[in-house]
Amino acid sequence: MAKTNIHPKWYNESKVYCDGKHIMTVGSTKEKMNVDIWSGNHPFFTGSQRIIDIEGRVEKFIKKYKIK
Repeated sequence: MAKTNIHPKWYNESKVYCDGKHIMTVGSTKEKMNVDIWSGNHPFFTGSQRIIDIEGRVEKFIKKYKIK
């Protein structure tokens, strides 16, 4: 016995918005999507990411346990 009408409606031209601006069109089960972060404003992809860890892990370990 096969179930009918179990799949959601598919939108081939679903619009994705970030900060009110249309950024891309994708296929989705939602007609419109709002996102906070995407590759166009994420620090990793835009090159604005900073390295927070100045000391390396080995140096921290040596300093913590006073290894000479």
